[in-house]
Amino acid sequence: MTSSTDGAPLLARDDFHEPSLFRPEKMLRETRRQMKRGADPVPPICLLDPDGDLVTYVRQALGALPSPGWSCYHTVMWEWQAGGTRFGVVGHAVGSSFAVLCAEQLFASGCELLVSVTSAGELQPLDRAPYHVVIDRALRDEGTSYHYLPASTWAEADASLVALAEREVADRAPPGHQLYRGASWTTDAPYRETARAIAKRTAAGAVAVEMEAAALYAFARNRHSRAGLRPRHHQRGPRRGG
Repeated sequence: MTSSTDGAPLLARDDFHEPSLFRPEKMLRETRRQMKRGADPVPPICLLDPDGDLVTYVRQALGALPSPGWSCYHTVMWEWQAGGTRFGVVGHAVGSSFAVLCAEQLFASGCELLVSVTSAGELQPLDRAPYHVVIDRALRDEGTSYHYLPASTWAEADASLVALAEREVADRAPPGHQLYRGASWTTDAPYRETARAIAKRTAAGAVAVEMEAAALYAFARNRHSRAGLRPRHHQRGPRRGG
């Protein structure tokens, strides 16, 4: 007798609380050895910037420099200080698997709070673009989240972090920029956004489509990390990375 999940390995996983044999700490040790780097901790507050706009800004406006504590084969972290606190941003971490790969290594390197800021495709207009949406839940239409949590429709955000993001963004948003709370559709196949798929996700309540939120929220729940997301919302149409 077979079950409906026998042919779908992601849906059949049930080892979410078992430790992985391949750990980010092991990868970091090898990376540091090969790159001849120390084990300095990364800043306690880090950002993921799939679009790369924040990286450009902090380099040009804040004098951000490459972080000596970030030992990742694939990316550069740019670090700066403000108000006595160190911050770091990793650019171009596009897609659920890459975002979570970076998140795993970030928390293994000393990160305490991770925020992802990305553009998104508009499914249901909430205002005249541009505006901001704090994602409170993300529809799991990608693969990475199913390695961290049992199968379900949504990955839920930490309610306290959503409230914190709303307060902080509302206090600092430029004049005329509005802030909303809403659900997103996380996909790892942006060029398979068919009319039928869009209609279903919109009917389910998603107001935006992006590529990282569900996986990062599932990772946060699984690892008891504190992760927050604040997407930058653009006009209706194909997304441009992130």
